[in-house]
Amino acid sequence: MVEAVLKDYRTAPVSAQVKSMLAYLEKMTLAPDRLTVDDAKALKAAGVTKEAAEDALFVAFCFNQIVRIADALDWEVSDKAGFAAGAKSLLKFGYVLPFHRKG
Repeated sequence: MVEAVLKDYRTAPVSAQVKSMLAYLEKMTLAPDRLTVDDAKALKAAGVTKEAAEDALFVAFCFNQIVRIADALDWEVSDKAGFAAGAKSLLKFGYVLPFHRKG
C-alpha cells in the first residue's frame, strides 16, 4: 500500500480521509498561498477530525522544515545502507542523541 501511495495517493487503495489529507498536505507544501478555508472544509467533509488534521499538519511541517534546511545546506540523501543504519539507531535510541541521554 505504501508503494501505491508514493506512486499516486489519488489512486492508492486508502480511505477518503487519507486521500483528502494527502491532497491538503500536497497543496500546503507546493502552493501554500492557495490554501483556503474551503480546503479545510473538504477535510471535514471527508471525515478527517480536527485532531487528525493537526497531527498530520505538524508532521508535515516538521518534514518540510527538515527538507528546506537540508536543501539549504546541500545535504545528500543516504543510500540504502545509510537508511538502515539510521533506522537501527532510531529504534535503539529514539530521536534523542545517545550522548545526550541521562543515566
